[in-house]
Amino acid sequence: MQIANVVLANPVISAPMAGVTDKSFRILAKEAGCGLVFSEMVSDKALVYWSQRTQVILDLTGEEHPRAVQIFGSEPEYMAKAAVLVQQAGADVIDINMGCPTPKIVKNMEGAALMRDIPRAAAIVRAVAEAVSVPVTVKMRKGWDKDSVNAPELAVAVVEAGAAAVTVHGRTRDQFYAGQADWGIIREVVRSVPVPVTGNGDVREPADAARMLEQTGCAAVMIGRAAMGNPWIFARTVAFLQRGEVLPLPTASDRVRMAIRHLGMVVEHKGEWTGVREMRKHLAWYLKGLKGAARVREKLNRLETVADLTCLLQQYLSDLARGDHPVSYID
Repeated sequence: MQIANVVLANPVISAPMAGVTDKSFRILAKEAGCGLVFSEMVSDKALVYWSQRTQVILDLTGEEHPRAVQIFGSEPEYMAKAAVLVQQAGADVIDINMGCPTPKIVKNMEGAALMRDIPRAAAIVRAVAEAVSVPVTVKMRKGWDKDSVNAPELAVAVVEAGAAAVTVHGRTRDQFYAGQADWGIIREVVRSVPVPVTGNGDVREPADAARMLEQTGCAAVMIGRAAMGNPWIFARTVAFLQRGEVLPLPTASDRVRMAIRHLGMVVEHKGEWTGVREMRKHLAWYLKGLKGAARVREKLNRLETVADLTCLLQQYLSDLARGDHPVSYID
């Protein structure tokens, strides 16, 4: 797959997820063969006024190319200024968020709210595309609600404004992440625009990615929630798409060892206080479905040092080793 002049090694893309796709997550996804990784979404004004948290989100140092940064906002001028800063930070692709359903985002006419104002959405894309030399892309949803399904119309408008590719999540804003994703809308967008379209929604296993590509004609698949605590999903999906190979599921011990490694990476990048607290949700995802995991998670949530967390996980690893086996994330 290719987005303007940016060539991806494969059509498997990691979705931008707030509070999830930080530097450590991106490094693990890239190691697993992911074709393109995204930052967490970052506010245009936070970039322009350069908050401390923004500096952490925008830190791309040492990461493999290509890498994308997603920005959100509602004012073309600020979005253009933010995009310049993102390009200077080393992003190969700048994505504009037109799909976030969170109330605090949409109340400011940002995220999915832009699907209700196509002229404003197009103006934002035009301003950003004119301000930077890297490809600009847009991530959108099926529509605002079942009575305003307009992804094809929005896609046409943003491509005419300068978007080099679009991603479509097959749910409306009012669905959030519930219900089944509509892959039919992805197919409609593919037929509506001359640029690469990435499909998003309900890709939980490698076979899902293959079905999405076949059923929609999209150029790439984006994996989001299925990758939480599961970086193996990228390697397994790439192997299945490229070679028809079904790689084995990670064992319980594989998952705990990766959790320990991920913990260490986050603490190194963000410090112990922040790293330990941010990793609690990741650790819960890694342990999901494992024997005795509920008891371990309850203890993890009370511990406050990386040493204590690591010790507990190491002990759990020793317990698991006596009966290790592959464990599916979707059992």
